[in-house]
Amino acid sequence: MCSKGRNVMKFLEKFFDKSFRFTLIVWAACITFLFFGNMVADTLDIVPDVDEFDVISAVITEITDIEEWDQEMGTGFVISSTLITFNARITGGEMRGRQVIAEQFLDGWTIATAREVEAGDRILIIYNDFNGVFEFVDYVRINYIIILGAIFFALMLLFGGKKGLNSIVALGFTCMAIFMVLVPAILGGRNIYLTAIVICVFIIVSTLLMVIGPNKKALSAMLGCLGGVILAAGLMFFMDVILNLTGIVDHDSQFLLALPIENQISLNAIVFAGVIIGAVGAVMDVAMSISSSLWEVKLASPDDMSFSKIFKSGINIGKDIMGTMLNTLILAYIGSSLSLILLMSFYFNATSFVELFNREMIVVEFLRALIGSFGIFLAVPLTSGICGWLYAGEKEHREEYDSNW
Repeated sequence: MCSKGRNVMKFLEKFFDKSFRFTLIVWAACITFLFFGNMVADTLDIVPDVDEFDVISAVITEITDIEEWDQEMGTGFVISSTLITFNARITGGEMRGRQVIAEQFLDGWTIATAREVEAGDRILIIYNDFNGVFEFVDYVRINYIIILGAIFFALMLLFGGKKGLNSIVALGFTCMAIFMVLVPAILGGRNIYLTAIVICVFIIVSTLLMVIGPNKKALSAMLGCLGGVILAAGLMFFMDVILNLTGIVDHDSQFLLALPIENQISLNAIVFAGVIIGAVGAVMDVAMSISSSLWEVKLASPDDMSFSKIFKSGINIGKDIMGTMLNTLILAYIGSSLSLILLMSFYFNATSFVELFNREMIVVEFLRALIGSFGIFLAVPLTSGICGWLYAGEKEHREEYDSNW
């Protein structure tokens, strides 16, 4: 065999090494789960009875007219409205490249309106059969999100290498599990409690196996995280019963009850699923941090470490992690509920303390943070104990360990 042929064979052997073969197996298992999970979950045959609109993407080429007027409503109150006429070039669909005239109407009655369009803006328009004109719908925003996501993925690949690639793939499988299995299962009338737990287990196992590999670190983090999530699930189910929750925490919850589907969605189960899935990321982060840290401690130790030493080190590491992780968890929920917090603060003086903090929408926000925190509390000693059991014993070498991955 010529030298080029031998070089190619060596490259293929190195590329398709043990770690790559295992990664392919995990990918195949995830795809299989998603395929059959979607088949089982997607039983919704009802097509929503909604009007069809052809929303078209376009770019504004010129502003041709701006008309403003005021409407006096009495007692000195004036409503100002604006009608902007512009030329636009359609950038998508069968009419791509066609020049059209469109309008943007800024109604003074509306509390929050889009900003006035300008030349060069990428927008969405729709044809109004009644008026016979194209009308402004919204701005095109997804393009910038795609660019930002592409930059993020490029940085992940640059700094993370193979693990960065596996992290991106794991994130993709996580999103697909939510939208291909969990969502269809809920709409199809499946058991939401069971489905949410299954999805959480899938996310934990697939993510850790792809990112860390088949080793003791991944196994320790996996078992510790599963324990924390199971505790969070049991505690959330118990609190749901004793707090007499209805599940109506916002306007979206009420819309779910009006969906034209055969099996009405349990709002309590939706709250349960949202809390558990929201806690998985934080609990998995803590479990993985402890597992990885203890492994590095073991490798750096000149002597064989006993179970008690590893466990004690894990608890000490966990104490430091919990402080920042709990802060991160609380701040994440505060950030997502900032509008609610502002309303709560404004009406605090007008509403009694007892009434305000017993409203379900506020109680559920407290539950989100507290349930996730309890999961973290269990994950710390559980992961430390599992690491002590798996890591204790004879000395291991990094080279031999890494070769398994």
